[in-house]
Amino acid sequence: MAAPASPARTGVWVAIATISLSFAAYTSALMVRQGTASDWAHFQLPPILYFNTLVLLASSVTMVLGQRRMATAGAGARTFAALGGGWLVLTLALGLLFVGGQVLAWQSLAGQGLYLATNPGSSFFYVFTALHALHLLGGIAALGYVLRRLLRAPTAPPVVAGGATALYWHFMDVLWLYLLLVLALRL
Repeated sequence: MAAPASPARTGVWVAIATISLSFAAYTSALMVRQGTASDWAHFQLPPILYFNTLVLLASSVTMVLGQRRMATAGAGARTFAALGGGWLVLTLALGLLFVGGQVLAWQSLAGQGLYLATNPGSSFFYVFTALHALHLLGGIAALGYVLRRLLRAPTAPPVVAGGATALYWHFMDVLWLYLLLVLALRL
């Protein structure tokens, strides 16, 4: 018989369902609005978004490496480094770099005269990317919590391997790939 899911993991699955449904509704609104809009203006996505995508994908790789290190650490190797703490710090840094890149993307659009209220297309761009960035900041906060626990009690059982934080982090990657595809095809 399989062990029951942890409350944190269950909570993350509920959050994933909620976030997914929200973005599905936003996507539906985008398609309806675009189909009925005479004021829809297409524009080129800022190139930094593609770099940001690579950064976010790299952060999932570093998360997996941190998870593997935790899962394979021997009982005598319960230090921050032995438990993959360095990989998790790198994951956190890449997440922050992604959010910084999103700010540069917004500045790039503003430099072209495209703001939140300029046209429906730019409105959807800002809403989609800002909401994703906010959700990613939630993942960064969770990862910070994990790192703090790991620093304070490295002899405690691994808190990331197969855990809620990693699940949420990887979902943020998948969600971003979906959003980038929608933005590239519709804007």
